[in-house]
Amino acid sequence: MSRRRSGLLIPLFACPRSSSWGIGDISDIGPMTAWLRGAGQCVLQLLPLNEMARGQQSPYSAMSAMAIDPIYLDVAAVPEFAALGGEASLTPEERERLAAVRSRRTVDYTTVRALKQAALGRAFERFLIDWKANGPRARQLRAFITAQDWWLPDYALYHAIHDHEAHRPWTEWPREWQWREARALDDARTTFARHVLFYQYLQWLADDQWRAARAEARANGVALFGDLPFMVDGDSADVWAHQDEFRLDRSVGVPPDAFSATGQDWGMPAYRWDRIAALDFKWLRQRAERSAALFDGYRVDHLVGFYRTYSRPKSGGPATFEPAEQEAQLALGEQTMAVFRGPGAEIVAEDLGIVPDFVRESLARLRAPGFKIFRWERDWDHDGQPFRDPADYPAVSVAASGTHDTEPMRIWWEGASHEERQRVADLPSARALAIDFTSPEFSPALRDGLIEILFASRSELLLLPVADVFGWSARINEPGTVTPDNWTLRLPWAVDDLDAEPDARARQQQLRTWTTQHRR
Repeated sequence: MSRRRSGLLIPLFACPRSSSWGIGDISDIGPMTAWLRGAGQCVLQLLPLNEMARGQQSPYSAMSAMAIDPIYLDVAAVPEFAALGGEASLTPEERERLAAVRSRRTVDYTTVRALKQAALGRAFERFLIDWKANGPRARQLRAFITAQDWWLPDYALYHAIHDHEAHRPWTEWPREWQWREARALDDARTTFARHVLFYQYLQWLADDQWRAARAEARANGVALFGDLPFMVDGDSADVWAHQDEFRLDRSVGVPPDAFSATGQDWGMPAYRWDRIAALDFKWLRQRAERSAALFDGYRVDHLVGFYRTYSRPKSGGPATFEPAEQEAQLALGEQTMAVFRGPGAEIVAEDLGIVPDFVRESLARLRAPGFKIFRWERDWDHDGQPFRDPADYPAVSVAASGTHDTEPMRIWWEGASHEERQRVADLPSARALAIDFTSPEFSPALRDGLIEILFASRSELLLLPVADVFGWSARINEPGTVTPDNWTLRLPWAVDDLDAEPDARARQQQLRTWTTQHRR
């Protein structure tokens, strides 16, 4: 990072236009970044856009580390769908379901995915006319397939076989497919050629729409930041294609921390670091290259896991770290950081939770910005555990009021003790504002005071969750839980209506004022 900037964390799924299909899609990045430009913001932090595992709605449970989830496609912008008549080509039942998901206050992943899959299937049938005639769009898809041949063939074939096997995990497929016997895979490519082409077609559409959206964001002066998940799902194209790089007999997670007194078990396979190193980190390099091709920068999720991976045997037994020794952990972590930085995208490190001192020292030495979450930045070893003043945060850091996993600032404040609020009031940054920070009422003035303290912080980058900017209570995710409410947040207004909403206009103006005042 080289200059003071600020931006908002807004999941793509949360910001649909009025014409979107019940979920924010790639084309919604344009109007969202236009609103951010009006607010003086220059970063839009997104959550992972990787294709989610079957039946999942968590963006951190991916069936591909490379593919964009087709649920984010703007169906109306697909030429073949438009040629069929657009929404008029939907059945009456589909139009009724579309109206229902548009009017919902949260995202209905199951219905949205089914609607889009059906519409895109028909668009693909239309596309096949051009494909058989080797028309201009067919030639464009062929060029895309050639350019992405380092990941796309395995992904599309995995998807095609997965469909054929009624979505059973690849570990339950016939042995010749499980073990990727060359002749069996060649036969499968022929047998499922139509399905393979369909999934390549969807990724081509996503790539085309993403390029347009990123160009629009850049025209608005807004950098798009992505999020690189620590791991992919065990039933994923990547694990199937790179089986020798994963420990399928172990499950990764984290030790006990602020989110869980017993630790977390994510149910995903662990890395085989010895094999990954022997292959010169090729798959991780590919992930870094893919992220850099899509985003201006990205957050490395669970950064500490790339220094030492915490996992437990699936058969039972104690959890352990790999590598086991600190010297090896340090070498591994700094190697992976070099891999992620290699393609040139800006990197920020999600270094929350239990992070050993040597990892923080390593990040400081590498000048890799970590997160400073206001409510957690305290001198825990001092009497009273006072808050650290954001004015004293290191410049190479990311200041934030929370993350996608934390409860919104309003909920935190309303549950805070009088002593905790008093410690906030004692901060020099707080005393400089004419606000009663000891009040248990989360008033608009108090909300704005907490945000302004972070705007004034020394951190070169400030990222604020959208719920905290508006003072909402709704949260994005509650870690350690699997509920229908997680990952379903939607803005209360369509993103193309923000300029007509008084609250959105007021927040936009206030953000711009803070940006100017604090030179962001």
